[in-house]
Amino acid sequence: MKDRIFNEAERLRDEMVAALIRICRIPAVSPHNGGTGEEAKAQEIEKLVAGLGFGKVEWQRVDDVKSPTGNRPSLFVEHKGNSPRRLCILSHVDVVPEGDRSLWSHDPWDPIVRDGRLYGRGVSDNGMALVASLYALKVLLNLGLTPAFTVCLAFLADEEMGSAYGVAPLVERGLFRKDDLVIAPDSGNDKGDFIEISEKSGLKLEFHVSGKQAHASRPETGLNACRVANLLSFEVDNALHKAFPEEDKLFEPPVSTFEPTRRFPNVPNVNTIPGRERFSFDCRVLPSVSLDDVLSVVDRVKNDVARRTGAIIELEIGRSDAAPSTSADSDIIRLLTTSVREVLKVEPTLGGIGGGTFAAFFRRKGIPTAVWQQECAATAHQPDEYAELDHIVNNAKVFAMMMMGSATEG
Repeated sequence: MKDRIFNEAERLRDEMVAALIRICRIPAVSPHNGGTGEEAKAQEIEKLVAGLGFGKVEWQRVDDVKSPTGNRPSLFVEHKGNSPRRLCILSHVDVVPEGDRSLWSHDPWDPIVRDGRLYGRGVSDNGMALVASLYALKVLLNLGLTPAFTVCLAFLADEEMGSAYGVAPLVERGLFRKDDLVIAPDSGNDKGDFIEISEKSGLKLEFHVSGKQAHASRPETGLNACRVANLLSFEVDNALHKAFPEEDKLFEPPVSTFEPTRRFPNVPNVNTIPGRERFSFDCRVLPSVSLDDVLSVVDRVKNDVARRTGAIIELEIGRSDAAPSTSADSDIIRLLTTSVREVLKVEPTLGGIGGGTFAAFFRRKGIPTAVWQQECAATAHQPDEYAELDHIVNNAKVFAMMMMGSATEG
């Protein structure tokens, strides 16, 4: 049976690539990030599902006033297996913007195959997982095989912006069950031997510094918000790294990270001292470190800089506390580990990441969840994002083996 599954997946290789090109030609950027959302791409996925013979797609919509349609769609495909217990494979429909188009070697919305890779925005993050999950089920249907589990394929909105219009409200609607076997194929490595079972906590910090605008020739008449922001950024960075040096070898990198990232425009001309500045930090914090303690350090530094400079400093906080880790002994980890061994002939390693995935929403509900796919992780969100064609097929093989459960002999 295993050989038949592998051979059929290889036979469908070109069809998988064509399907991935088809859906990635349609931008699905959040309306909160300059796009129009997932509606057009979701409609195309529904057509793809129909063409594969899977029957009806269930639409779940979440209201979003910024969307041109007034909502954000997620799609579900369910196929009955020998057991009512469900294997849920979750991929996301949305993508990030293309960024600086001049850094791309081709049109990011017109994917191309070159040297065994497919290039285009969203082909890796998260299009190839979406297509691989569909074609894993197609492999079994073509071979006349009934999955061991009922298969639930979910194609979800809004992952890139935090899932407030995607999986978060859908979990609250009770669409998932305590005994579901859940995998979110949204992180991995080139060998395919890494299974994510834990994620760091996250903080998004946005500092607002108010000084007094002035002519650059008369700095004594103003309060330079740019200088205050520079000082504040340096001191927050230094204080956090000094206060939280803990290491956890489960993670790569094994430490908490505190990164100054976004800087907002201030004044349009060089000869004006800015009276306002905004900048951001992205913090990925080990689960053993209290976010309350991190925020206490930030607050202390913020207040000290405000006192020393006379500036008014305000802080906006986005917070996501780490979810419980998935046990190495859970059914989903055993099933995935066995399937990866069968397909890739590697011994998986369990570990943690700094990024946030769908898994956290399920882990907080007591549903053990695995995060895995074979991918070139460094290409996500980058110019010339690409997916290895071999990886697409290998992911489909692993998902197909998972769908068949323990029936891997023959």
